[in-house]
Amino acid sequence: VQLVESGGGLVQPGGSLRLSCAASGFTFSSYAMSWFRQAPEKERELVAAITRTGASTNYADSVKGRFTISRDNAKNTVYLQMNSLKPEDTAVYYCNARRTINPRDYWGQGTQVTVSS
Repeated sequence: VQLVESGGGLVQPGGSLRLSCAASGFTFSSYAMSWFRQAPEKERELVAAITRTGASTNYADSVKGRFTISRDNAKNTVYLQMNSLKPEDTAVYYCNARRTINPRDYWGQGTQVTVSS
């Protein structure tokens, strides 16, 4: 099982980034997918989540209207489009796959996002 995040980096305030998470080794379409983030000395927090089919999404209040989660089940990939980035969005972003029936929970290694001028 692998979840490989990419797309992180350094961006100025107000800028945009698109994170990708490529999944392998499990039936991607059977898993709800989420993005979490963890800033230094803070707990990991949920940023956005999407259901197995992509029909439903939810977001942390702090990113609503700025971030969009999407998935492509044909490509086994989930995305996080981040717009209007703020310095407080700086964190390591993690991809998560979760199945509730016969529960399974997988994590990626994380990708660093730094928002700074």
